[in-house]
Amino acid sequence: MSLKSISLTHPTKAISGTVQLTGSKSESNRALILEALSQGLVRIENLSEAADTVIMQQALQQAQDTQATHKTIDIGPAGTAMRFLTSYLNLANGSFTLTGTERMQQRPIGILVDALRSIGADITYEKAEGYPPLRIVGGFQQTADNLRIKGDVSSQYLSSLLLVAATLEQGLTLNIEGELTSKPYVSMTLDMLQEAGIKHHWSENSVAIAKQPFLETTIYIEPDWSAASYWYSIVALSDNGHIILPGLKRNSLQGDIAIADIMQHFGVESRFEIDGLHLIKTDNISTEKLFDFKECPDLAQTVVALAAGLKRDISITGVETLKIKETDRIAALRQEISKFGAELITDGDIYHLHTAGVALSEPLTFDTYEDHRMAMAFAPLALIFNNITINEPMVVEKSYPLFWEHLKSQGFKIVE
Repeated sequence: MSLKSISLTHPTKAISGTVQLTGSKSESNRALILEALSQGLVRIENLSEAADTVIMQQALQQAQDTQATHKTIDIGPAGTAMRFLTSYLNLANGSFTLTGTERMQQRPIGILVDALRSIGADITYEKAEGYPPLRIVGGFQQTADNLRIKGDVSSQYLSSLLLVAATLEQGLTLNIEGELTSKPYVSMTLDMLQEAGIKHHWSENSVAIAKQPFLETTIYIEPDWSAASYWYSIVALSDNGHIILPGLKRNSLQGDIAIADIMQHFGVESRFEIDGLHLIKTDNISTEKLFDFKECPDLAQTVVALAAGLKRDISITGVETLKIKETDRIAALRQEISKFGAELITDGDIYHLHTAGVALSEPLTFDTYEDHRMAMAFAPLALIFNNITINEPMVVEKSYPLFWEHLKSQGFKIVE
């Protein structure tokens, strides 16, 4: 995080070539929990290079260390690691303090803690009620096999519980209350469990997993569709764009494959070929106004920044969870697009993007709010604004460490 800012330009506005994306962070973090729970029966190929995944790997190694009886595990800004470890550590030996950055200590965890307590977990709060740091006593005795949990706050709470369910003495049945947010991520968890030999039964709002053993298997991690979303934006903003992303699958487990459908409306065609996914700029741009991100909230920043830059008025919904991410992403988006005259207006649970006031003024400096997705969503705007500056650019290490190098390979000029 030592690099304070970079300036970006793109002299030709032409994009062409192949970019090899890192493995999916979402798949990698789930696979690491499965590897740990299976005691090595589950092996992993193409693990993500993202900082969040490195943090998860190190935390699991620390948890399995038999030398210390009490361990403090600091996961920094890694939200997925916080949620998944909150369940996993109950099954490990010893006691733990699970903590993170100042922002992580402002992100709620109470719904997951309450669910775990209801089946016998010994978890207490070391500071504010409902928030990290947590004190967790491992080796808990399960007292119930059935729990109720809200589905409209974070799908990671559900995935956290589902990942450990087959290891619990009584198994586990989750009864999901209300609408399920980011359903594809729950489906991803269940599909990866199935790859590792763990069967489930999903009926209406109930998911049941019995106690059962893992099978020996190798899980191959697909490249990251979230990372791909920034290349869609780059192609959409280019004068002439054609990018190949090897390894991405038409039948992906990742919910962010929704970007392929969304970006059709912005003139980017997706072709799945033998050598990878081809992103091709076209003139086929729709007049679609409303985009629902309920099942893919991590794509919202990319699409809003793109639409603002293109002076295209759209409305978005399904983004309430963005307020409890690395930053309040709605507030951050609103602030940054205002710098070139765009507005994001709240209308209940719908947000309207107004671009009548957009001016291609320069220079522009964008702040990143300790949020990797803010940096990567706004960087493509260097294709339409002649010179932009990104503050704290190394936040990208959280999910896509090679992002700036990959931009350089496609003709972006980056100056520290």
